[in-house]
Amino acid sequence: MTALYVRGGQRLEGKIEPSANKNAVLPILCATLLSDAPIMLRNVPVITDVQRIHAFFTDLGSTVVWDMGSQTLAIDHSTIPNGAKAKLPQAMRASIMMIPGLLARLGEARLEHEVKGCTLGAREIDPHVAVFKAFGAEVDYEKKDIVFRHKGRAEATRMWLEYASVTTTENFIISALTANGTSQIVNAACEPHVQEMCTFLEAMGATIRGKGTSMVSIDGCKEFAPVDYTFVEDFHEIATFLALSAVTGGDISVRNTRPEDFMLIDRTFEKFGAEVTHKDGWSRLNAPEELIVQQNFTSHITTKVEAAPWPYIPADLLPIFIALGVKARGQTMFWNKVYEGGLTWHTELSLFGAHTLLCDPHRLLTFGGDKLVPATVTSPYIIRVAIAMLMVAASIEGESTILDADPIRRAHPNFVQNIDSLGVNVRWDD
Repeated sequence: MTALYVRGGQRLEGKIEPSANKNAVLPILCATLLSDAPIMLRNVPVITDVQRIHAFFTDLGSTVVWDMGSQTLAIDHSTIPNGAKAKLPQAMRASIMMIPGLLARLGEARLEHEVKGCTLGAREIDPHVAVFKAFGAEVDYEKKDIVFRHKGRAEATRMWLEYASVTTTENFIISALTANGTSQIVNAACEPHVQEMCTFLEAMGATIRGKGTSMVSIDGCKEFAPVDYTFVEDFHEIATFLALSAVTGGDISVRNTRPEDFMLIDRTFEKFGAEVTHKDGWSRLNAPEELIVQQNFTSHITTKVEAAPWPYIPADLLPIFIALGVKARGQTMFWNKVYEGGLTWHTELSLFGAHTLLCDPHRLLTFGGDKLVPATVTSPYIIRVAIAMLMVAASIEGESTILDADPIRRAHPNFVQNIDSLGVNVRWDD
């Protein structure tokens, strides 16, 4: 059990250079399997999922040079031998996005039946299976494995998703590049990390139309160019540090080269009386003396934060705003329209003295402004929930303990060092 000790109560101040977005890094790493050309990736975070993919590529026969100090990763898949076999890493959900590249390269991929990820409720793989079948793959069970096979080059197809799933959209786009002709996906996810994957693929030579919209067309590509690509900052991490500033009454600036992605995020901060400004590649939140939930003009309607697929507030950011909700004076409803298991952790907040009420599996009310006290809490295996608990602990005078805090390391390799530099006293106990 990994514990994180947090001594809070300090006003946080400073500047932060955020890491790259895990949700862009992982699909891009998976997509590199399409190419035999040399690929250089920069600003690569040192996180566990990247380490797993690095090990998988090495075992497969790829030449991979990872300089963790300079955060560069050089990849050459041309060294994968004929007849190589691939069983995908079980411990991360991103594994499923390696299947298109492995099918195109080896004709087969194996996935353990219960692929893992954050504990956010049921996360089915059937939409992915539907994508692979649409491009001509055969899918079978063999003992505990799901086996995907495909011979020859796929043919283009058109698919209308029931739900704007990020990883299903990414799998469709990667698969489409291995097909003859032009494929189209309707009701595509359009999150910033999906757009970043498309930008990377375009740098490799792909032709993609409709990036950032719900309807995307992709031309098949028979040859990929060498690419030197630098990952952009993670908008989740930027928003998280701004929220840390708000919850601790601080003044934090975060490097942000894509402020155009923040209009709705900024408006959500305003619901708690906090203002974000963007200038010269930096985003800043200089917190008010007290967070106060802003009242609606329609007085009988509770202030709401609704999380759903982009361009809504991302469900991954909802926990950090729940942390603001338990701190801000007033009542807020949080609505997670994505995961049925995304709010059950709220009971841990009561150990800090927070008043919350779960209305149903998707809606949570916070009654903020009560005095909070240090506590020992246990995080589920959800990255941003562990961070939300850390945020609440950082706002309280005294030492709190967050048990099972290791999910933070999955996405943010320097997160604890960064908040330490801002004025929070934190330490790991592994």
